[in-house]
Amino acid sequence: MSKALIIIDIQKDYFKGGAMELHNPVEASENAKQVLEKFRNNNEIVIHIQHLAAAPEIGFFLPNTQGAEIHENVKPKEGEKVITKYTPNAFLNTDLLEYLQANNITELIFTGMMTQMCIDATVRAAKDYGFECTVIGDACATRDLKINGNQIKAKDVHNAFLAGLSFYYAQIKSTNEYLAA
Repeated sequence: MSKALIIIDIQKDYFKGGAMELHNPVEASENAKQVLEKFRNNNEIVIHIQHLAAAPEIGFFLPNTQGAEIHENVKPKEGEKVITKYTPNAFLNTDLLEYLQANNITELIFTGMMTQMCIDATVRAAKDYGFECTVIGDACATRDLKINGNQIKAKDVHNAFLAGLSFYYAQIKSTNEYLAA
């Protein structure tokens, strides 16, 4: 199997002082960086996804702002593919599928932000397209959410979405589990 690492939306606005600070973004990005270094050392395909749109109040960043920039911990290197998206699903209206097919990729490893939005939407789409998927759970992050007046802690949101993905869509591994394999 040919594999690729997909790093989704690890962008500055999700960190301290950004427009939409997440729970544990630094730790998640540092874990993503470890996985990224493994892919780079093995000369495997790395794809960076950057979300841009006109709704920064909900975490979708305006083009040409510092918050929209990919965080330093996972900054793309020359030659690494960067795909700009405007919806949570990184396949929708992008060349991601074509790029993966052109490179004979069959297995995808995911890291990124936010677990309940862009990770969830993209992983489900990837599985629907026939890819084998692994999500590095501790290399993803999210935030507290509210529904019907109830506050849902980021940890619970994160774990619930990873549990849902693990049922059919993806294997869920920690950074250490993935690096040791």
